[in-house]
Amino acid sequence: MKKTFHIITIGCQMNKSDSERIAFYLESYGFKSVADRSKAGLIIVVTCGIRQSAEDRNYGLFPKFKKENPKAKTVLTGCLSKRKDVQKRLKKYVDIWLPIDDLPELHKHLGLRSKKFAHRQYLEIEPDVKSLFSVFIPIGNGCNNFCSYCVVPYARGREKYRPAKEIVDEARSFLKKGYKEIVLIAQNVNSYQDPKKNIRFPQLLKKVAGLKGNFWVRFSSSHPKDISDDLIDVIAENDKVCKHFHFAVQSGDNEVLRMMNRKYSVEQYRAVVNRIKKKVPGIAITTDVIVGFPGENKKQFANTKKLFNDISYDMAYISQFSPRPQTVAARFKDDVPKVEKKRREEELMKVLRRTSMKNNQFFLNKNIKVLIEGRKKDGSSFGKNEQGKVVKIRDKKIGDLSGKFVLVHIEEVSDFGLKGSLVGK
Repeated sequence: MKKTFHIITIGCQMNKSDSERIAFYLESYGFKSVADRSKAGLIIVVTCGIRQSAEDRNYGLFPKFKKENPKAKTVLTGCLSKRKDVQKRLKKYVDIWLPIDDLPELHKHLGLRSKKFAHRQYLEIEPDVKSLFSVFIPIGNGCNNFCSYCVVPYARGREKYRPAKEIVDEARSFLKKGYKEIVLIAQNVNSYQDPKKNIRFPQLLKKVAGLKGNFWVRFSSSHPKDISDDLIDVIAENDKVCKHFHFAVQSGDNEVLRMMNRKYSVEQYRAVVNRIKKKVPGIAITTDVIVGFPGENKKQFANTKKLFNDISYDMAYISQFSPRPQTVAARFKDDVPKVEKKRREEELMKVLRRTSMKNNQFFLNKNIKVLIEGRKKDGSSFGKNEQGKVVKIRDKKIGDLSGKFVLVHIEEVSDFGLKGSLVGK
């Protein structure tokens, strides 16, 4: 087998972080990453099973690998790695089935000698981060919530969290290398508990934000039932914590939330949003929502639409319900037609465009701090502010500012973006 590898990542931030650890693991054995998968001796897919569309990508990819590069070994890891039906369907095309927790043992499948981290937890393996200024740091893995539609607890198992010291040390090491953005991630960051010490997520976030350096810190994702006043206070009081809060509502109707096993009411969700907005003026609120959940009638969808109007979200990830194997909701009758799901998605998107546009007016004619992420083909730069808004810089006759904080005067706003010029240029 050639000591070259190619990784395809499908899905969330956690999968991207897992890919970085896989890359470091392989590089420690002398493997080199290649952009052309036809030249790879090892092809790895970090799979996502959160939606049927994400799952279906694999059924086209793996047969294609074997056709275009028959000598390569293929590895399927991520959320689909334990699914018996997926294993049966892709049996001819996948050489190694690797639950991500088993990453430290991958050398055994490849006929390689053990390395020093062979007996460590997979999150203890260092990541090979491609970005030079932003890094995802997983604080744990798994979920205990068992929402009726969600496959994550089955795919990733129960919650396991890393020691706070290990997380803080990893953040410190990246800051010493000049990184400007630390993103703490988990399926539910609010459930964080140090395995040995009485440290919860607000205390962990405060420790990371208290490190020396010119940087800011983000986190994702939060479950509404677990958001505490202590966490809101940390966001409000610490300048290094970005003023952006992402937590999924999934539905604006109490009966649908009950069927989803979300463990909160619409009224409780509204109260959390009100507390956040009162403590942190100008904060961006983003969310996830599912349309067409089994049994969702027009009145229940109207409640979700009303919530969208009332909360005035800055961004929302709207998805159409698709049944996931092993979940409780997979046993429900998927009775909302596809065309109706699409219609409801489009209705919410119209509301979202309007509320986001309204929220973006707040930044017009203001100077805001932006972390530059890259340059477009026309020479202009782009980045994000602390609220997570995409900002395009008009100035073109400037050098590459990627990874630098700059001050931008906002001259134009759209529904999902801001435009402006560098201050002092």
